[in-house]
Amino acid sequence: MNRIPPAPLILGLAGLIPFVWGAATYMSDDLQAWGAANLGSRFVGPYVQLFYGSVILSFMSGVLWGFTTKASDMQAATGYALSVIPALWAFFMTGGGPASAATNLIFGFLGLLVLDFAFSQWGLTPKWWMSLRLLLTAIVIACLSVGVFL
Repeated sequence: MNRIPPAPLILGLAGLIPFVWGAATYMSDDLQAWGAANLGSRFVGPYVQLFYGSVILSFMSGVLWGFTTKASDMQAATGYALSVIPALWAFFMTGGGPASAATNLIFGFLGLLVLDFAFSQWGLTPKWWMSLRLLLTAIVIACLSVGVFL
């Protein structure tokens, strides 16, 4: 693994807070009640995870688009086309109830990881990119799995 610079690592881990919080409020009725009373019902359980997961997949489309600016010709065309997939996935696949939406987000984040790997192999990402993405994706999937499997 390549060493992840502190700023992306800290900010990436901070970006996990809504996923971890959502999983925690799934597992604790007391925490969910406290969160709903003090933060609002959309900031607990599946609501925070599903909305934030859609936002992050869309954000990651923008990140991939930015990486594609380093490419040229056919690789650039391919990169731009692939970069919109996570946002479109989030838009089209997060309906149908919390369990199916969370399952689709899990598949979306796994698909994003495949795209991250491709962009990394093309030399468009920083050397440490896959180390960061593997860590963050594992935690996101674990958190989303709470709502699907528990």
